[in-house]
Amino acid sequence: MIEKLMLVALGGAVGASARFLAVTGAIRLLGPGFPWGTVIVNVAGSIAMGVLVVLLIERLPGGGARLAPLLMTGVLGGFTTFSAFSLDAIQLVERGRWLAAAGYVSSSVILSILGLALGLAIARALIA
Repeated sequence: MIEKLMLVALGGAVGASARFLAVTGAIRLLGPGFPWGTVIVNVAGSIAMGVLVVLLIERLPGGGARLAPLLMTGVLGGFTTFSAFSLDAIQLVERGRWLAAAGYVSSSVILSILGLALGLAIARALIA
């Protein structure tokens, strides 16, 4: 357990650093008017998650026991949690649970935005 936790922590540091560089680079290249960096990170992370699922889970069952925590949970978790969200949604679709997938996607997006608004309101009320 400790070994996996260390792998996740190491991967998280790498992923978070990569996210910072990608978002900062996108702002420098494309300007601050739209969160292109976040879009790029979320899409790239989702693509990477798809590739890693095939390589580590489908093609190397059990063989990715060390690499999955490092790369999937750690690096991609630090880079973007959107990749895990995308994986969950696709797994529901692949199981034929279209209604559950639609509910998961819409509720995740709406509730996350509402949660952020609530967090802003709470923090602003406490700090004001």
